[in-house]
Amino acid sequence: MDERIKKTVANAAIIIVLSLLLFLAGTWWRMQSQFQLGEEALTKGDFTGALAGYESAIHMYIPFHPTIEKAAQKLWQLGETAERQGDVDRALIAYRALRSAFYADRWLAQPGKDWIGRCDRKIAGLAPLQRER
Repeated sequence: MDERIKKTVANAAIIIVLSLLLFLAGTWWRMQSQFQLGEEALTKGDFTGALAGYESAIHMYIPFHPTIEKAAQKLWQLGETAERQGDVDRALIAYRALRSAFYADRWLAQPGKDWIGRCDRKIAGLAPLQRER
């Protein structure tokens, strides 16, 4: 292999690695930002803002990152709190948001299978109780 080809291959490899690192860093930053927005909204009692922040954090899926699990737990807690308060509509919104956030994530395998199953069971139990519109 001549020297020019070796240089081109090395430069291409460096560009690819740097691009992947920048993509990962940007995703991590957006995930943390969205989770923090969810936390701030929850503190203010803003159900919709909290739901949007946590759901968006899950959409910034990085495998095995603890913030993904924290965001899922927060969405689950929003659903359970609404359920305890008798607000079936909000409970269903939270459980459906959690389930759909993981369905929207794609990786080598479907992430959040346990959460999806838990949400499916909650939704199946609550959907018949939802007010007719």
